[in-house]
Amino acid sequence: MSGNPIDGFTVSGADIGYVGHDLQRPECILAERDGSLWSADARGGVMHIRPDGTQELIAQAHVDVFATADDDARRFTEGTLPNGLAFARNGSIYISNFGTDCLELMSRDGATEVLLDRIDGRPIGKVNFVLRDSRDRLWITVSTQIKNWMEAAASRVEDGSIILYDGGEARTVATGLAFTNEVRLDAREEWLYAVETTARRVTRFRVGGDGTLSGRETFGPEDHGAFIDGIAFDAHGNLWGTHVMSDRVFAITPEGELRIILDDDNPEPSRALFEAFERGAATPAHMLACGGTIAPWFASVTFGGPDLDIVHVGSLRGTRIPYFRSPVPGLPPVHWNER
Repeated sequence: MSGNPIDGFTVSGADIGYVGHDLQRPECILAERDGSLWSADARGGVMHIRPDGTQELIAQAHVDVFATADDDARRFTEGTLPNGLAFARNGSIYISNFGTDCLELMSRDGATEVLLDRIDGRPIGKVNFVLRDSRDRLWITVSTQIKNWMEAAASRVEDGSIILYDGGEARTVATGLAFTNEVRLDAREEWLYAVETTARRVTRFRVGGDGTLSGRETFGPEDHGAFIDGIAFDAHGNLWGTHVMSDRVFAITPEGELRIILDDDNPEPSRALFEAFERGAATPAHMLACGGTIAPWFASVTFGGPDLDIVHVGSLRGTRIPYFRSPVPGLPPVHWNER
């Protein structure tokens, strides 16, 4: 495909602006047509950043606690860590909670109910991300069954999965993934693209009419040489994403070519991390030594702005949200024209 709008496009620190302040772990960001941003927040909720720059933390208040035992009750009020977000059709927010290991639904006043915490009678695992499609089905990723995610991220364990939640029923549609992270559907919802963070690749599946996934294959490089976290499509069909800890924004063209858009890597700690990872000896200290200066540990890319041409970068260790203008708009998310 010729005439790709990102041909020759790169971003430097001088091209970047910032929005938000005093954020905590703004890993995932949702954008609305009116200019509002909603970012996950480690204090147990979602930060609403209004178009005028004012912001408000919407704290979760759990209303459905599954109080079958004291331990169950405690785990819904302690250790909450909102991670992946998606808008419901009515504007409420689906939350993949990395702390409570649940899929939740939070209204805009904070009232939160648990939608899913078990599948096939077992705990669901480390829920990472949630994506709603045009049929109101939810695609949920589970990174690992290991409680301490940094242990899983330091290995090549392939116990991640993808769950389809459709009409109140959940079923596993893909297994054997290496730390499943964000997923996205293409414009026609014919392919589901999934990040395998510790395999350092993007995998895709053909989507059947009933949500069955088949034809698993790698999209783009077999090995990015860096851990991948979030992904998002633009309107041309480029798949944008982040290299977490190495702090890069990349794009994979429809032909599978990798382009580096923004590079804020700190190369020496990154080299030490991946050398240790290859030996099976990576530690949290290796990971924590990594990260750039813009917003350490790039985690996600979200297209926003009235023309969907503003790229916002989520992060795990930043306190504000970097943004820059793209030469091509993002693929409109399913919620864009609903409210």
